[in-house]
Amino acid sequence: MEKREDEQQKRDDSRFNQTLKNVQGFLKGRSIPGKVLLTRRSDPPPYPISPTYQRSLSENDAGRNERFESPVEVEDHNSSKKHDNTYAGKLRSNSSAERSVKEVQNLKIGVRSSDSARVMKFNKVLSETTVILEKLRELAWNGVPHYMRPDVWRLLLGYAPPNSDRREAVLRRKRLEYLESVGQFYDLPDSERSDDEINMLRQIAVDCPRTVPDVSFFQQEQVQKSLERILYTWAIRHPASGYVQGINDLVTPFLVIFLSEYLDGGVDCWSMSDLSAEKVSDVEADCYWCLTKLLDGMQDHYTFAQPGIQRLVFKLKELVRRIDEPVSRHMEEHGLEFLQFAFRWYNCLLIREIPFNLINRLWDTYLAEGDALPDFLVYIYASFLLTWSEELKKLDFQEMVMFLQHLPTHNWSDQELEMVLSRAYMWHSMFNNSPNHLAS
Repeated sequence: MEKREDEQQKRDDSRFNQTLKNVQGFLKGRSIPGKVLLTRRSDPPPYPISPTYQRSLSENDAGRNERFESPVEVEDHNSSKKHDNTYAGKLRSNSSAERSVKEVQNLKIGVRSSDSARVMKFNKVLSETTVILEKLRELAWNGVPHYMRPDVWRLLLGYAPPNSDRREAVLRRKRLEYLESVGQFYDLPDSERSDDEINMLRQIAVDCPRTVPDVSFFQQEQVQKSLERILYTWAIRHPASGYVQGINDLVTPFLVIFLSEYLDGGVDCWSMSDLSAEKVSDVEADCYWCLTKLLDGMQDHYTFAQPGIQRLVFKLKELVRRIDEPVSRHMEEHGLEFLQFAFRWYNCLLIREIPFNLINRLWDTYLAEGDALPDFLVYIYASFLLTWSEELKKLDFQEMVMFLQHLPTHNWSDQELEMVLSRAYMWHSMFNNSPNHLAS
């Protein structure tokens, strides 16, 4: 019996490793040999299995000249029952794996969030008396139409209740609670604050002008004052962490999305002075509560020594080692530690690494992941890093540090971001329920 189990384990490992090689080929832009096994289905899947990826390249794509034109088929290599116990078959439930295949393979880059059929699906879900959050998450993962984001983000974060009959009253009450907190904690003379509170407020006041410096809107004094009120009020009400540099970045997507309900045109054309004090307060309140909900799921990322981030950086290192061993070995041989570049990624959730106009799309996926977000970040960041797999192997320590601190993403479009997310989803499907494959 044990011998048969060992033989089965070896067959499973062999198939898993072949699948991994196929994915590694996909990462490098080559056609995938064979078939990538992502489901346990023995019958033909009821959806198309031969779409084509195409990736437009920017001038800053650091020398990559391949185009992704890799048909990825999903098929059980043998329909006999002896293969039902493969690692790939155990990755997730059948429904989740099928969702992975559909989302990754049928990706229509750049149009998912505005496609008319998807808009109709969003309208149908949002028009229900009680929104079914699981359906909303499935839709939002691939992008939310911009004008729907305020409502969708409030729902995904649990700030607005799914029941539409209660929604308006809950938002009104929470906005009033925020306003009262600002009066209680922020609108005070320094003589009524402790030394620690004064120092914290000064640090926030220093950081606010540094927030998203390449977007002129955030240099407006009123915008910086709003950020200051939100951050200080949040920090006082969350003494376990208080204010940590980087949290200021996390407010910015919320501020842009909730202001978009009141201001038209591009962000660079906006002026907070066009809004009444009441509307500014409502926007700040929505930012405050959504930031609170987001950070509730990653509290140890911002407590003393930030152990949550350190844990995820270690997981990232292990995942990269398993997916792309040559890059991992090259970085290790040159003494580059993942903490030297990935700490900022986790601390600011990539806001400082990609163009600000792509952040909202990225955050659609973040918020759709819900409580699972911290673990899924590992896969997003592995995919992000290995976008430059070939380039990194040509650099020495100092060059890698400089490259990773100034990544060539400023010409990125939705296409590059969607590719990062689709790879992350595929790797999550492969590895998340197979933790032994991440162990040395």
